[in-house]
Amino acid sequence: MDKALITGGTGFIGRHLCASLLDDDWSVEVVTRDTAAAAQVLPSGATPVAALKMAQPADVVINLAGENLADGRWTEARKREMRESRLRVTRELTDVMGEWPSPPQVLISGSAVGYYGARGDDVLDEQEPPGDEFQSELCVAWEQAARRVEAAGVRVCRVRTGIVLGASDGALAQMITPFRFGLGGHFGSGRQFMPWIHIRDEVAAIRFLAENPDCRGAFNLTAPRPVTNREFTATLARVLRRPKLAWVPGPMLKLMVGEMAHLLLTGQRAIPDALERAGFNFEFKTLQPALSDLLQR
Repeated sequence: MDKALITGGTGFIGRHLCASLLDDDWSVEVVTRDTAAAAQVLPSGATPVAALKMAQPADVVINLAGENLADGRWTEARKREMRESRLRVTRELTDVMGEWPSPPQVLISGSAVGYYGARGDDVLDEQEPPGDEFQSELCVAWEQAARRVEAAGVRVCRVRTGIVLGASDGALAQMITPFRFGLGGHFGSGRQFMPWIHIRDEVAAIRFLAENPDCRGAFNLTAPRPVTNREFTATLARVLRRPKLAWVPGPMLKLMVGEMAHLLLTGQRAIPDALERAGFNFEFKTLQPALSDLLQR
């Protein structure tokens, strides 16, 4: 039986990943500060542990921990916490892995397409350099912390995830209500790209990287066909059979959410070049079938 250790396992991606692994008879431990609360949300069979040092050595380690960048205004205190929540857990995780009798086969460590910064219409594969913005610097530091274990011979995959679409959680769930009332619309010009991915492809991609020993380095976890914000909102309105009547001007969005508006008004035309070259096949390559699948649920 393969054994996985997951940080951030109670989050949106983590819960789906745990369920997928358990369905295939993996042993799964999830590091969490509140084991009682975790037991209520994790799928049956996942074992919550209160500290990294309490976890058993694993074959595969998957690091998804970190404060959500989209939850609240980016005050200086909150930006420090977003940075430290990622770096602290990743450093502790790599330290603990170094104490195991033998290292894991692979570390899959979270990152984001924010690595590239605001790049307009540029097509971004994994060879592109990082940007010079807060989220870019955060991703660079996060990835560097994970790479500490490469010196011990651990294979490391850094997954730069886009906007993960799910039926009842994540960005899509937050967008649906205004669209159902005909109040949905694009942000700013709507020309910014949204690098999206269906939750089933996100989970399948993580597992593909974990289970394929030739995979290492950076991987964009985004669908092959990124769309603009205007295209995304028009497609969502069409799938919901609702009019798209509203839009949010950039200055108004900045007043509403502060510096975090930068995430919504800029984007990355990221493509999964490394993932596809490695042989991964997406279930959902284009947006409308992905939204139809999720919203019909």
